[in-house]
Amino acid sequence: MDIAHRFPENPLLTPSDIPPSQPGLEVACLLNPGVFEWDGKTWLLMRVAERPPQRDGFVSTLVCDDAAPGGVSALEFSLDAGVTYTDPRMFSHHEQAYLTTLSHLRLASSEDGRRFTVEPQPCLIGQGPLERFGVEDCRVSRIGDTYHLTYTAVSEWGVCVALQTTDDWTTFHRRGIILPPPNKDTALFEEKVNGLYHALHRPEGRGLGGPFIWLASSPDLVHWGRHTPLLRTRPGEWDESRVGAGAAPIRTDAGWLAIYHGADRDSRYCLGALLLDLDDPSRVLARSREPIMEPKEEYEQRGFFGNVVFTNGHTVDGDTVTLYYGASDTVICGATFSISEILTTLN
Repeated sequence: MDIAHRFPENPLLTPSDIPPSQPGLEVACLLNPGVFEWDGKTWLLMRVAERPPQRDGFVSTLVCDDAAPGGVSALEFSLDAGVTYTDPRMFSHHEQAYLTTLSHLRLASSEDGRRFTVEPQPCLIGQGPLERFGVEDCRVSRIGDTYHLTYTAVSEWGVCVALQTTDDWTTFHRRGIILPPPNKDTALFEEKVNGLYHALHRPEGRGLGGPFIWLASSPDLVHWGRHTPLLRTRPGEWDESRVGAGAAPIRTDAGWLAIYHGADRDSRYCLGALLLDLDDPSRVLARSREPIMEPKEEYEQRGFFGNVVFTNGHTVDGDTVTLYYGASDTVICGATFSISEILTTLN
């Protein structure tokens, strides 16, 4: 059951629309943006994945390097010298894992929510040893007059969650790592519940457990505790392999409505929804039995990593959610949903 109303303009942005951050690099793909409204416009904080041109017999990639021009250095390895591939997104060289691309965060703005102007340079790039392999998949939550950016920091140390804040989208304050590895997909509630801030997050859960959604609370948005398991994968269902939160949960009269992604054993990513109690968001009231959106268009099925619809950003206007999503790990698209219609699909 797919109830998304896709924009006829899709894809809204493709790699060819994005100028590389430095001469000699190529934009390999665009991925799911954080979304916010500011200065009368809709803004996307896109994940832009770049790489150097590839040579026959070699694999090359990029890493963040604070001492290098532009903050980025290139690495190249011979395919005959201990290189193995796990999937198109990752390779290993003598058992050291690397990403095939390096991601930064780039802004794009629109007055109508459909035609976007892309900023020529990155908004945020990885800094320091815990962001050496880049910054990815940012969620943007507005709390008061401050925008809170939760994003994935990637390095040899693992995949973890970092926080930055801004009031003007010019000056950014780095709050550091707020959840250690392996963790990602962190979406902040945009208001306190019972005097505390809350967040959805996704520990990887290797061995016992799994890639499930958890809930945490905090007095200050930096120090997080009271971690509570919230949502499991379901064997044999569309979300049997992994689940993860989308953007900030939406307050409705029925409860907190959260859109989440789920993947099956073939890594086919769809979107569903869950409803949480307004006064106790650790209580799941209802959940999608079937996806509310699945990859059915060609641009959602074919790309850098196909059969993917993945979101971590939306805007809300009355009953309408305008959702911006990454398709096939390659392009950025848009769709609208009716909140009331989503609620009728939950059980």
